[in-house]
Amino acid sequence: MDPSLDKQITVKFLKEISVAKVIGVILLVSIAAFLFLIWLLYFKETAETTASWVDQLPALNALLNSASTCFIIAGFVAIKKKKYVTHMKLMLTAFVTSSLFLISYLLYHNFVGHTPFPGEGIIRPIYFTILISHIILSAFVVPLVLTSYYFAFAGKFKTHRKVSRWTFPIWLYVSITGVVIFFVLNAYV
Repeated sequence: MDPSLDKQITVKFLKEISVAKVIGVILLVSIAAFLFLIWLLYFKETAETTASWVDQLPALNALLNSASTCFIIAGFVAIKKKKYVTHMKLMLTAFVTSSLFLISYLLYHNFVGHTPFPGEGIIRPIYFTILISHIILSAFVVPLVLTSYYFAFAGKFKTHRKVSRWTFPIWLYVSITGVVIFFVLNAYV
């Protein structure tokens, strides 16, 4: 990589922080976020009344997940073409759309709580297979994405590539299955 490009992408203070400390913070934040989500979905009391716009949030979530999917794929294509700055911009945009998705998702489930799946027959095990794999991998995608960003912005590109080999397919799968879950659930609710 061009050394001048390295200066454009890296953040100086991230180079100086110990990898162990950063990974520790990333894991703590990720675990706390996952536990908060479990509490929100399964233990928190739902709101007695909700605004009419809350019903529109699942469609917004699917739109944001779709946008994230597009940005992730475009970022992958850009890095394969060695367009590093374009890759960085696309991946940051994917991160923003994924973050907006998470905010919208949390807001929706704050009001609605857990959404049971009423479908029966063959669709039920298919839906739950997709849902369970989505949930499990979504727990891993947050620390993977944050770790990938840390290594990129710390200028540790070799390690960034190693982590991103895992991050890319998992993040892509979670984004795509989020949209699939929306459409399957929406067909039965």
